[in-house]
Amino acid sequence: MKQATARAHPNIAFIKYWGNADEILRLPVNSSLSMNLDSLHTTTTVAWDETLRRDSLMINGEVANQVALERVAKHLDVIRERLNMSEFAKVESNNNFPMGAGIASSASAFAALTVAAFRAADVALSERELTTFARRGSGSASRSVPSGYVQWFAGEDHESSYAATFAEVNHWDIVDVIAIVDSGHKKTGSQDGHKSAETSDLQLARVAGAADRIQSCKQAILDENFAQFAEVVEYDSNLMHAVMMTSKPALFYWKPTTLTIMERIREWRQAGIQVCYTLDAGPNVHCICVREHAEVVREQLMSISGVLDVVVAAPGGGTTVITK
Repeated sequence: MKQATARAHPNIAFIKYWGNADEILRLPVNSSLSMNLDSLHTTTTVAWDETLRRDSLMINGEVANQVALERVAKHLDVIRERLNMSEFAKVESNNNFPMGAGIASSASAFAALTVAAFRAADVALSERELTTFARRGSGSASRSVPSGYVQWFAGEDHESSYAATFAEVNHWDIVDVIAIVDSGHKKTGSQDGHKSAETSDLQLARVAGAADRIQSCKQAILDENFAQFAEVVEYDSNLMHAVMMTSKPALFYWKPTTLTIMERIREWRQAGIQVCYTLDAGPNVHCICVREHAEVVREQLMSISGVLDVVVAAPGGGTTVITK
């Protein structure tokens, strides 16, 4: 038996990924930008075992359901093909944050799974190639492999759709203060949401402007220009959710408390607090702020009825191997 354990962080997208140009390869319709979240992580052990007759999966100490197992087994099939091997694997994965609630649990899960699987097989891939294989399990997982602030290039094929760091962890001291308003699994997962994106009349317009938003957001991060950053990040988040809401069937991820938080954040920013919001495919609100305002943002969020918890995360590193 050959095994390895890897740890990966989820990421929060500043310029969003929503919709695929190729569903099998998970090639996105536009490039995206994100930041890894240091205090949140998925730790995954992969053990290749020639005595196994099928793959197995444990998540947070419990046997995973069939849907989750099939998704992991399908991803392991992709890795097995690259490794030219037929062994099945025992996979154990643990998260220290809510799954399936819009905090990119699939991103950290498949990043950790990919890195652990290749390391357990004693195959060393470049970071770039690891991002392409993580992408096959979950598109946003490609962004969790590199460190810090990351750009995922849409590309045109498997090799050209990869992710890379454009600013290191310590480049800009901003913090993600996450307001948890619902820790349960969302009814419609991102996988199904991506497939319905093209049914919205707004998707073409969202994609058409993505390159300009990436340039603006990337420059704002490099310049540490919070005003410019806040404007483009909130706009891009609103655009993605507008696409979701106008898809067929319509996807409404926001809860009443979600909207309350968004409104409060705009008020706080007008009052001089450097904070903005962004949401992935879920109701929880990522409140991005400068470090010096993180505590006041956390306290304000905790005072809002409907906020269950607040999690604080700074920029995080890339996926790492813990044990071999």
